[in-house]
Amino acid sequence: MTLTRTTSRSRVDAPAAAPKLHVVTFGCQMNKYDSQLAEGRFRRAGYTTTDVLAEADVVLFNTCSVREHAEERTFSWLGELKRAKQSRPELVIGVMGCMAQRIGEEIFARAGHVDLVAGTRQFANLPGLVERVRAARAAPAATSRSARVLALEMDDAVAIDRSDERFDGGLHAWLTVMRGCDLNCTYCIVPAVRGRVLSYPIEHLVREARGFVEQGARVLTLLGQTVNSYGEDLQPGAGGSGRQGRPSLADLLRRLQELEGLERIRLITLHPAYVTEALAEALRDCPKAERFLPVPAQSGSDAVLRAMKRGYTTELYRRRMELLRARLPDLELGSDWIVGFPGESDADFAASEAFLAEQAFAVNYVFKYDPRPSTKAAEALADDVPEALKKERNLRLLALSERVALQRTGAHIGHEREVFVESRSERAPGELLGRTQHGFVVSFAGPAELVGRVARVRVTSATSYGLGGELAGAAAPGCPT
Repeated sequence: MTLTRTTSRSRVDAPAAAPKLHVVTFGCQMNKYDSQLAEGRFRRAGYTTTDVLAEADVVLFNTCSVREHAEERTFSWLGELKRAKQSRPELVIGVMGCMAQRIGEEIFARAGHVDLVAGTRQFANLPGLVERVRAARAAPAATSRSARVLALEMDDAVAIDRSDERFDGGLHAWLTVMRGCDLNCTYCIVPAVRGRVLSYPIEHLVREARGFVEQGARVLTLLGQTVNSYGEDLQPGAGGSGRQGRPSLADLLRRLQELEGLERIRLITLHPAYVTEALAEALRDCPKAERFLPVPAQSGSDAVLRAMKRGYTTELYRRRMELLRARLPDLELGSDWIVGFPGESDADFAASEAFLAEQAFAVNYVFKYDPRPSTKAAEALADDVPEALKKERNLRLLALSERVALQRTGAHIGHEREVFVESRSERAPGELLGRTQHGFVVSFAGPAELVGRVARVRVTSATSYGLGGELAGAAAPGCPT
């Protein structure tokens, strides 16, 4: 779980007395994107943003509910603001996002100084909701309770067009192509807090991506809970490559490939059931699309996959990865894993170890099962794997994943790779950090002016987590990979 503090530079023509916003973001990349969306809405309403929490007139926490620890961290931060609220009663404190959607009124009960709780599809409305708080406070009979605002409605689509916004995200931009999830895996809280799938029209997304690129972005990450199911909810007959002519991720990739100045396209996260021949061919035909795909397996046991309601077997997973590798022979895969899921036997766990090794996943994120409220697994399945055994399996799978990852990274030693240079190293002066087309981080010595460009690097070393190399040559700015 990561914590990022998301801020943007204010417009130079903003009034001197403009109210100030501070946003604290917990959790995933989609939350970071949503925080940027919220900030854009506040800028349009005349706000500036600040890195200094004590300077803010409005403080918003964008929250995560995937794990209990993330929610408790939010309450810890809220507790630290209680004294600030007592000394500055005009301060507006809000909680938004997944935790807000999940527990709503409970936030007011546990943190009585919170003024606003807004759900996952209320980002575009946040400035107006803050004004509702202030208007309620000004009422003659106002109390702290009557001035609270709760907004959890999920019926309306979220307007996310930021093509006319300033982009201050550097070389890397995030683009949410869809929201929600319809799969209802038994362990997952996302459908409950983010709602049904909502895909955005291709023209809308291309316009927004073009705006990012025109303002300096060179890498674009497309976000979706099951990003390769993009378009399944859109109207058919649009001439796309999806079912019944629906627009699909394959169509979106081909359109983004045409954007001049865009160097790399990344995808988070794919589901094996939505891997299609059209997608495989689009990835093959779009050199800007990276050859690393996160396609979580979650388990190597068919019995556990059924209990998780993942919608595939290990054999179907194999066939879909074979389809991809037939067109992308150098493909690297990443996976998430859950160990200690209810009913997981020693044989089930051994099957996960075998499947990880068989598919040779280059990147693996391993989690101990953590029952979450409002999920079918928490309600219907006994959490019957002892905690000590969960920890043991977690460590075993992590150790295996490191060995397998080293085999994948080690295969690149002695080869030259095209590397998009992302930054200077903070730990090693004179070193640069970039990524190969296969998603591997590479560290190498080079001049700072290569940042934002493509360099040719000879790989000389490897660990389970990345590569080391030496500069072999640099491409001109804007040169496609």
